[in-house]
Amino acid sequence: MMRLDKYLAEMGVGTRQEVKKQIRQGKAAVNGTVVKAADTKIDETSDEVTICGRNISYVSYEYYMLNKPAGVVSATEDRRDTTVIDLIKEKKRKDLFPVGRLDKDTEGLLLITNDGDLAHRLLAPKKHVDKVYYAKVIGIVTEEDVERFAQGIDIGTDEEEMTRPAQLDILKSGEESEIRLTIHEGKFHQVKRMFQAVKKEVTYLKRERMGTLCLDEDLKPGEYRLLTEEEIENVRK
Repeated sequence: MMRLDKYLAEMGVGTRQEVKKQIRQGKAAVNGTVVKAADTKIDETSDEVTICGRNISYVSYEYYMLNKPAGVVSATEDRRDTTVIDLIKEKKRKDLFPVGRLDKDTEGLLLITNDGDLAHRLLAPKKHVDKVYYAKVIGIVTEEDVERFAQGIDIGTDEEEMTRPAQLDILKSGEESEIRLTIHEGKFHQVKRMFQAVKKEVTYLKRERMGTLCLDEDLKPGEYRLLTEEEIENVRK
C-alpha cells in the first residue's frame, strides 16, 4: 500500500506539494471516487488512479535509450549544467539515473533507468560487458597501437593502472585517424587516457554499443526512446 500523494509524485505527475494541492482541489480519483485526502492509501498494482480524468498507471521500472549530446552531464542533478535526466521529458518515475557515465563532451548511447539490479550487472567489473566507441584521433594510429591495446595499456599517472585487453579497429589512419574501440571496463576517462598513453589525442568520442544494446541510428543527439521488450530481455541476460 502507498500514500496517494507519494504514488502520484513517483509517477511523475508533479512534486509532492503540487500533487497534494491537486488532491485537495478534488482532481484525483481512486476507482472512480473523488479523493481529497493526500494520505489516502492505495494499492498501486490494482487500484485505478486518475488525475484530472487522466489514468495514472503504475510503472515499476523504466528503460530509456538516450543519444547523449555533448555539453550534457551524466548525473541525476546539477546546479550549473543540464543533466541527462533533464532530457527525459516523459519520465514517470522520479528515481531514474544513468547507467554509468559519459564525459560531458562525449556523445552516444546511454541507458537511463531506475533498475538498480540491472545497472549493477552491466557495470560490475567481473561481468566484462563490452563497450564500443567510435573516435576521431589526432595522430596516425598504427598496427603497433592495435597490438599494444590488445595487450592492455598502462594509463596510470603516479602508479601503474593497466587496462584489460581491448580491440582497436582502424577505420582511417592519417593526421586525423578514425577508430572503433571495444573495451570491457569503464575506468575514468579511459578511452582518452589510452590514446594519451600512445601519444595521441581524442578529439571526438561517441559510444555506439553497451553489451547487447546498440544505439538506435534514428536517434539524433538529445533524442531518446523507450527500450523495446526484446532489448530489455537481451540486456537483462
